[in-house]
Amino acid sequence: MIGIDMKTARYTWTAALVLLLLFILYQIRQTFFVFTIALLFAYLLYPLFDAIDRRLGSKARITALAITYLLVLAVIAGFGIFIAGHVGGEAGQLAAQIRRPGFEDQVRHWEIFRIPVGEQIFTHYAEIVGAIPSITFKVLASLSNAIYVVVVPILSFFILKDGRMIRGAFLELLDGSRQAAEDTLLDAHTLLLQYMRALLFLCLATLVSFTIVLNLMGVPYAMLLASIAFPLEFIPLVGPLTAGAIIVGVCLFSGAHVTGVVIFLALYRVFQDYVLSPHLMSKGVELHPLLIMFGVFAGGEIGGVQGIFLSIPVLALLRLLYHRLRKTRILTLTPP
Repeated sequence: MIGIDMKTARYTWTAALVLLLLFILYQIRQTFFVFTIALLFAYLLYPLFDAIDRRLGSKARITALAITYLLVLAVIAGFGIFIAGHVGGEAGQLAAQIRRPGFEDQVRHWEIFRIPVGEQIFTHYAEIVGAIPSITFKVLASLSNAIYVVVVPILSFFILKDGRMIRGAFLELLDGSRQAAEDTLLDAHTLLLQYMRALLFLCLATLVSFTIVLNLMGVPYAMLLASIAFPLEFIPLVGPLTAGAIIVGVCLFSGAHVTGVVIFLALYRVFQDYVLSPHLMSKGVELHPLLIMFGVFAGGEIGGVQGIFLSIPVLALLRLLYHRLRKTRILTLTPP
């Protein structure tokens, strides 16, 4: 009557709500990132918690959670005690080597495949020194968020405790499409479980492999370097490249065989990306390398290191959602 198409109006209203939701998520991105980390940490603990919960029964859910956290703390404490002495001693030796006389001349003559890297460092020394205050400020800013080390496990505790209730309450809101939403949530649950399991095993494989091989190759501070590479493996693409650059840099001023180390790092990356990672990750988690690179660069541009860290699970979830919608559309168009 008044020239308003109700179908178009509904689509416009839906699009406006989606844009508003995206704007709100961007405004609270820091809080959203913390809750996302807590969710991923909960998925990391879930297999152990689920095994204990099945043995104790569903009525002892709090007890199962307490046992899970105690076991994880015991493993972390034991791991820390085991490597703390070695890593601390190697870090002290590395600091002493950097402070020794003649280190500046050694750095000046650094060359990687005949590229005068050291000379470039000293050429741009003023810019590097000028960047140190901003880098220090960013490090201090990140240390100010150390409270999240306490907050994330607490949030994960409540996610594990009340996850089923939250899932049920969400599904109750979707009367007409409850079954499709339930299937999608189940697929996402399986995907995140497999992703976090695979990521943990890849990080442990990096820690063990680097410790053994770098020691066999006579690289100084092998356990320290492996301990640095271990957490960086959690950051897609950028983390392994950073770890590789640190290892090569230490080898350069320590007099280790750089070419052999570079070959090992390249072969290990090929083995991990094309053999170990596809074996650990299911078909639903696997992503094309070009898509991974796009996600990492886009995530870094949008959210920095946080965006890089979340890029792979977000892409995997979007891929899952696309295939679910495509499957639903095919079933709808296929005549019975």
